Amino acid sequence: MTQSKQQCDTLIRNALILTLNPQQDTYARGAIAIKGNTIVGLGDTDDMERQFDATEIVEADDKIAMPGFINTHNHTPLMIVRGMIEDMNFAPAYTKSLPKVHSLTHDQTLALSRLGALEMLRSGCTTVVDFYRHPQALRDAANTVGLRGVIGGRIHDVDMAELANGSHEHKNSVGESMLKETMDLFDTQDAERDVRIRCDLGPHAADTCSKWLLEEVAKLAETYQGNIHTHLAQSRMEVQHVLTRDGMKPHQLFDEVGLLNPRLISAHCVFLDDNDITEVGRSGMNVAHAPHQNARVGNIAPILKLQKAGANITLCTDTRSADMFEAMRLALVSARILDKGKEPKAPEALRWATTNPAKALGLEGVNGCLQVGDKADL
Repeated sequence: MTQSKQQCDTLIRNALILTLNPQQDTYARGAIAIKGNTIVGLGDTDDMERQFDATEIVEADDKIAMPGFINTHNHTPLMIVRGMIEDMNFAPAYTKSLPKVHSLTHDQTLALSRLGALEMLRSGCTTVVDFYRHPQALRDAANTVGLRGVIGGRIHDVDMAELANGSHEHKNSVGESMLKETMDLFDTQDAERDVRIRCDLGPHAADTCSKWLLEEVAKLAETYQGNIHTHLAQSRMEVQHVLTRDGMKPHQLFDEVGLLNPRLISAHCVFLDDNDITEVGRSGMNVAHAPHQNARVGNIAPILKLQKAGANITLCTDTRSADMFEAMRLALVSARILDKGKEPKAPEALRWATTNPAKALGLEGVNGCLQVGDKADL
């Protein structure tokens, strides 16, 4: 008796499949059956064709099917500064050379974010952790294009326009405004219940947030139990400012207010000494490694040391590029140069762009690898 076939919407067949699942299964001539937005079958093409009838067949000869990349740190609207910051040895937020980035309107942010989201999709990125001003625009752009997004508003209580002139004056009114913008984003998300978009909390950095503001963020983090997304040890100036102001390193300040934990995603993590690395690693924090951004200004994060200490390493593009393949290549070669060895190998760099970010975001079982029951983010 002939067994009846299951119906699916799409069958991708004859691909080289890299699942990156716990068993590291690969299929030289594989197929993926998709129903709705979920993987319902995965295996050799002949087996899948015996099991499934598909509305649409995607021929994938000479192609690789793999998990979509997860970009763990980006400011999508800041693609506007590309080409203008190539020889700048500082993050755009700290300079007065680019005042326009502080005054983008909602509509400008939306347009730039849509363009940036399309650019990320083109390089295989299916999820982005994004934060900047006008977070509603970031959210709407990801929604329109079809990206999975973890979106947050940029929270700080320093006037960023004044920061560019060297002022670190903290103003409660600025912080309260940023917190309200973030809370409005959470309220919108709760009302619309968009399953692809999630909100997080985005304290900009330890030097642009007072201890009071970080404590307020920590209270919200306890309420919402989501991710916290920040810049950490990005510059010597940041580290020195926090040492002078609070008598401790930036990561120690985050620890004191209750934010240094496995839900924290920290971009850069360049200026850390061996003791800092031990403390950061012990927390189980996630590092958003930006090799392209950091190498352009002559720096690189000690990711192998951080990983050995216990930190979860993930990859991001930040503002200078949207190419996750380039991020993997640069992460691999820069780590080898920094540690003067032959590690990491390519499969590890691939995990930094897929399974590790899924762990950081609590998306294991949703994306990060290809397996039955996961979303078809590929």
